[in-house]
Amino acid sequence: MPGRTAGEIGDNLIEVTGLVLSASPVGEYDKRVVILTRERGKLHAFAKGARRPNSPLIGGIRPFCFGTFTLYEGRSSYTVKQLSIVKDFEEVTSRVEYVYLGYYFLEFADYYSREYGDEFSTLKLLYQALRALSRDSLDNRLVRLVFELRMMAMNGDFDGACFQNLGSTGAYALDFIVNTPVERLFTFALSEEVLAELSAATEENRIRYINRPLKSEEVLNSINITFS
Repeated sequence: MPGRTAGEIGDNLIEVTGLVLSASPVGEYDKRVVILTRERGKLHAFAKGARRPNSPLIGGIRPFCFGTFTLYEGRSSYTVKQLSIVKDFEEVTSRVEYVYLGYYFLEFADYYSREYGDEFSTLKLLYQALRALSRDSLDNRLVRLVFELRMMAMNGDFDGACFQNLGSTGAYALDFIVNTPVERLFTFALSEEVLAELSAATEENRIRYINRPLKSEEVLNSINITFS
């Protein structure tokens, strides 16, 4: 399998580091979870009993949770056996002006990530974007722009024609977003004029490549939250 090697700890158990993209109920007490991992890309797993009040999994089998997951690797599926959550992004999930955009980031990453692919760069970008989301010094419109544009560029969904009319400042910002190491991405600001110019070009590019509506974006549009 491509990607980084998961830690094998015996008896068909592996250890991976990842972030929960989504979780849904299965049956009376179980959950089905999607985890973006650095070792094996996007994984679908079952968490048995995770909806029971006394389950040791209950706190970590939910979106935004980042940590280490011990999985049983069956013939056709994974099962979460243990977890150790190191960050749950409560600063995002506890505020309505952040959480819906956060869910959009999770779905955007889900759209682009692949099972058993090398998704280490995707995981890093998602993690840094969620960290930046609730930072008071940053404009969340810019955080969204940077996240979308970098994610599309990393996956080859980039049409230079959409950006050919940018001014010099917009062109410089575009180059910075596409080529700067992820750890330094969310470290700048743009004027309203340049932000609007680059956002319009990014939206045009996104419409060309994203071939289905994202549910979280529909929610964002319906609640009409202004991000700033």
